[in-house]
Amino acid sequence: MSVTDKTDVHREFDGRRLPPGQRETSKFPVLSKGSTPEWDPEAWQFSVTGAVENERTLSWEEFRDLPNETQKQDFHCVTGWSKFDCAFTGVTFPTLAELAGVDGDAVHVMFSALDGYTTNLPLDDCLRDDVLFVWNYDGDPLPREHGGPLRVVTPHKYAYKGAKWVDGIEFLTEPERGYWEKRGYSNTANPWNEERYS
Repeated sequence: MSVTDKTDVHREFDGRRLPPGQRETSKFPVLSKGSTPEWDPEAWQFSVTGAVENERTLSWEEFRDLPNETQKQDFHCVTGWSKFDCAFTGVTFPTLAELAGVDGDAVHVMFSALDGYTTNLPLDDCLRDDVLFVWNYDGDPLPREHGGPLRVVTPHKYAYKGAKWVDGIEFLTEPERGYWEKRGYSNTANPWNEERYS
């Protein structure tokens, strides 16, 4: 299995691998806004909507059939811990964007999840090949408590920008804020600038 190393993303932000105020851990703590939602693989659908040429709805099987890759990434939680060298397998955001055909007036993206969670990012922050929709972690199916069957990982942001149990993305022509962003968390979430709260 080929693995692409993305652990040097910190250089893009002129920072050290371990962002300020973070501590490295070998564990993978579980943090969620609520309980783990139910998931039915036969009924699950992933939607791509909004400012696109072709709105799409994908079944679990169809999603898994998309081109995918494995990347080694670092994972930074806003609560102060970082886990290095996570092997995540999934579909890149640009792959989904190309599938739908993004309109020229799209500027922002809203991610939605099975538990009602939402989070937002500017489109430019999403159109990176290290923003992944992942279903495998370190060679095994992504555990339910960590967002399985599918979550987003955003190694250039704090992890709350990567929705657990993600089931859709909407391309927006105006910025909107997601669940934690409306509740005082940073809208930009840059770990190397310690952008934790508004």
